[in-house]
Amino acid sequence: MKKYLFLLFAISLLACTQTTPGQNSKSAILITDINIIDVINGSVIEKQQIVIDSGKIKSIIGVIANPGNYSKIIDGKGKYIIPGLAEMHAHIPQSSTSKERIEEVLFLYLSNGITTIRGMLGHPSHLVLRDKAAKGEILSPRIFTSSPSLNGNSIKTKEEAITKVTNYQKEGYDFLKIHPGIKLDVFNQVLKTANEVGITFSGHVPVDVGIRQALKSKYASIDHVDGFLEGLVPASANVNPSDNGFFGYNFTPLADESKIDELVQLANHNKVWIVPTQSLFERWFAPISSEELLNDPEMKYMPTTTLANWKQRKAQYTIDNPNFNEVQWQQFNSIRRKLIKTLQDNGHRILLGSDAPQLFNVPGFSIHHEISGMITAGLTPLQILQSGTSNPAIFFHQEKTFGQVKEGLDADLVVLDSNPLENIKSLQQISGVMVKGKWLPKEKIDKKLEEIAKNAANN
Repeated sequence: MKKYLFLLFAISLLACTQTTPGQNSKSAILITDINIIDVINGSVIEKQQIVIDSGKIKSIIGVIANPGNYSKIIDGKGKYIIPGLAEMHAHIPQSSTSKERIEEVLFLYLSNGITTIRGMLGHPSHLVLRDKAAKGEILSPRIFTSSPSLNGNSIKTKEEAITKVTNYQKEGYDFLKIHPGIKLDVFNQVLKTANEVGITFSGHVPVDVGIRQALKSKYASIDHVDGFLEGLVPASANVNPSDNGFFGYNFTPLADESKIDELVQLANHNKVWIVPTQSLFERWFAPISSEELLNDPEMKYMPTTTLANWKQRKAQYTIDNPNFNEVQWQQFNSIRRKLIKTLQDNGHRILLGSDAPQLFNVPGFSIHHEISGMITAGLTPLQILQSGTSNPAIFFHQEKTFGQVKEGLDADLVVLDSNPLENIKSLQQISGVMVKGKWLPKEKIDKKLEEIAKNAANN
């Protein structure tokens, strides 16, 4: 009898301490009457109630009982919600940058609905930032970080390749960053060692490797559509590959566009993802003046010294470059757009990335310039949304963590004033951003941006 009474008491105590089904913690957030964009099929699920608890999407239902029980209610009436975006070619400041500025750059990404970034030039300090972001110790997007650069100067021998690839994998970098200049035999050693230790690699295509060998090597991603234009040059042209110029620009008149399908099929067969960073080629390396670009509203968030440097470097690549002219650039950019569209249509492995902060690409804000370039290339709003939401989740094998507005996934969300499937510019009309369940309303975002602009003006 005593054992029975003890068991009954234990069951009763357990029932009192556990949360009953459907019950939320006191910190639970309710988003009411919101229209959910399904980024997988492009449908809109109207007037849904979303419960956020402990950084996760706990439930999505049509009608909810006792809405007054929630600690915070966000009115979503007439608004639309999407998963947080991913900037798949980002740059995180190095450790020499002040702590305040690093935090500002991370916030600039968040302010534009970017809740995941893939850092493309890694540093040991970025491993620390990644862990702090994951634990919620800093206000930041989710971080994936590359290793430090593997290039023609950092790995000149096979032995260096073995050592660095092995060490970077042990140190916990998410992937290797490939830069230009690596010789073919050294690259092959990078490939061999990377496969042995279990780490992927992404980035540029060294001239000595070439696009076809790169695709066969199964890069996780090739960024900037690097190497593709060079791959369109017939062997009969007998060019020196090192004379290719800025991402193949010098070879533009020689490009045989009938070869595009072959390269795209090779990319698709080897399941290589592509990060276009098209904004680089329509802003930095483009016949648009620095003065016009400096008038963009977001430039106020960058230090004045950085803006001066950008202006000088742009001139070196365009105005002061004897090989640069608008007619050839038009052809060059037309080929790039055709490549991007064909890669989308015949592989669907496009990832959203703008290479920020690169010249005149302000973190966060530059993603909208990238989106504009993708629209011009012929991608649809849904395809672009997928490139920044579900596709990155698939790329990282984290479909059960982020990439959709779905029960059980991280509460990385963006609330918009209008439907981005009807007008992709709606992505700039942000009502608020949620990162791992932390709500950043527009008012708070705007206030922080004002602070960042003031700081930038003094640097």
